[in-house]
Amino acid sequence: MRLRRSICCAVTFCCLFLFFRPFTATAQEVGLSFSYFIPKNGYFSTPISPFSIRGVGVELGDFFALQTGATLYRMSGLNMSDLPFESKEPFIGPNFTAMVPVELVLVLSGKNSDVNFKVGAFGFISFDNKLNEGNIDRALREWESWQVVNSDLSLNNSPGFGYHFGMEYIYYFRKFGLSLEANYFIGGAKTGLQGTYIGGNTMGPLETKTVDFSEAKIDYTGLEIAMGILFGG
Repeated sequence: MRLRRSICCAVTFCCLFLFFRPFTATAQEVGLSFSYFIPKNGYFSTPISPFSIRGVGVELGDFFALQTGATLYRMSGLNMSDLPFESKEPFIGPNFTAMVPVELVLVLSGKNSDVNFKVGAFGFISFDNKLNEGNIDRALREWESWQVVNSDLSLNNSPGFGYHFGMEYIYYFRKFGLSLEANYFIGGAKTGLQGTYIGGNTMGPLETKTVDFSEAKIDYTGLEIAMGILFGG
């Protein structure tokens, strides 16, 4: 609980300086943008404006730049990995997820446009997690070949890490530029999944099982797409 309050305060303090998701594409460009995150086997999610800033960094010569930033997402639903059973539906959500990327950017400039290739690592942490017990119960029913299941499970909270890659295309008009960007994230946070579930077939006795899936992870894998307008530069 103390960790959750600390994270909320830190994110809120940092993001109060932002408005409408500003970001810096180079040392002299600022702009406005919006983005969406489409997780693997999850639900369509959006950032919480104005709690997001991306593309802040320094240029490393004519062709490279180092960028970072932060985004606070309201995740509608994320899945879990490293479980003995699987599902195409998310097990986690909704929740809040703070994500910080660090990326190396290759900048290829044309007469009226730039193409930026990005690769890097990221860290994230989720809080105010809720388990989607309906989706978990359905997955357990298929795994056990039972007709009914009722679970009582919980997870721990820990930061996660991963890597990402993507591309950004910027077309410049006279006084502004239009940015289109896509990034793919692959990462996870080891949280475990513990508790009990009870179930069986309607014509037979019910059975209670205790589980401790210590290797279970929140799966932060998915596609982020963004559009924006740049000013200056």
